[in-house]
Amino acid sequence: MRVLVVEDDWITAQVLTNALERIGYEVTVAEDGDAAYRHVRSGKYRLVVTDWEMPGMSGIELCRRIRSRRSAGYVYIILLTSYRGVENIVRGLDAGADDYLTKPFQPEELAMRMRVGVRILSLESRDLTIFALAKLAESRDSETGEHLERMREYCRILADELSIHPRYRDIVDGEFVSQIYLTSPLHDIGKVGIPDSILLKPGKLTDEEFGVMKEHAVIGGRTLESVAQHHPEASYLQMARDIALTHHERVDGSGYPYGLYGDEIPLCGRIAALADVYDALTSKRVYKAAYDHNMAKELIISERDKHFDGDVVDAFLSREEEFLAISNRFQGEALDAIMPEAQLANV
Repeated sequence: MRVLVVEDDWITAQVLTNALERIGYEVTVAEDGDAAYRHVRSGKYRLVVTDWEMPGMSGIELCRRIRSRRSAGYVYIILLTSYRGVENIVRGLDAGADDYLTKPFQPEELAMRMRVGVRILSLESRDLTIFALAKLAESRDSETGEHLERMREYCRILADELSIHPRYRDIVDGEFVSQIYLTSPLHDIGKVGIPDSILLKPGKLTDEEFGVMKEHAVIGGRTLESVAQHHPEASYLQMARDIALTHHERVDGSGYPYGLYGDEIPLCGRIAALADVYDALTSKRVYKAAYDHNMAKELIISERDKHFDGDVVDAFLSREEEFLAISNRFQGEALDAIMPEAQLANV
């Protein structure tokens, strides 16, 4: 992630640059506030570490200029100064600084304060990105909205159950559960690239049409990868990409788009696969009526270690009552007639 360091003292600028580059930041140095403001206006920098006292435009004045401009994204500012005392801290924060670091600083403290800034910026870009992309997917299909709501709930339940599994408790924590809840609605974002004649066809797809439909996983994965490259601070985008790309993979290697096998499929993709199929089975679609919960359950069990990860199936079985409650809550108790001849491969 890029950081703009604003410091007129060469030695201090080098110390800051070295400390920030060691923890993975890409640093640009501006020697005064005017040069710094021009950099900020370029839109390339959302993290700024600025000295208070500088010739020309001071750090305080730079904060005010940045806050007074209209911007597409928030700029996080850390004010670096030798001034101490509550009155100076208040003055700096009142000018628009987000944090305050006194000289001489410790690299560990700088790293901690930078992490806070990255988290805040990540929250902003996360909410905006997810909302925009999810609405884009919803615009193609009037049924997508409720599907996304159910999907995120199913994924949250499965991840929460896996968090207590000995194999996953070091992987699945509260952050993982929160991220899969937030990002799973983007699993089918690639369908925006599929023609309506195929996406909304009221019947079974031909082999050729199904080949086109399968491309949505690659389209979605590439779209989110492109966004992730421009926002490396937003780690949730990596999970969103993995889900979009791999939620149609199968643990026996027979899925698409890459035929990944077992643990080659990211855990978030394995979770999303079961959640997506359960929702497809228990929902009315243009090509099928809705299954009841028990039939969907039996089909999922029959695909254990073939389509689905066995541990994820166990998590589903442990929390199936919650799945049923969510399905009923969003769809109502009156389900359509079952279509016995429909096959799991069609969902």
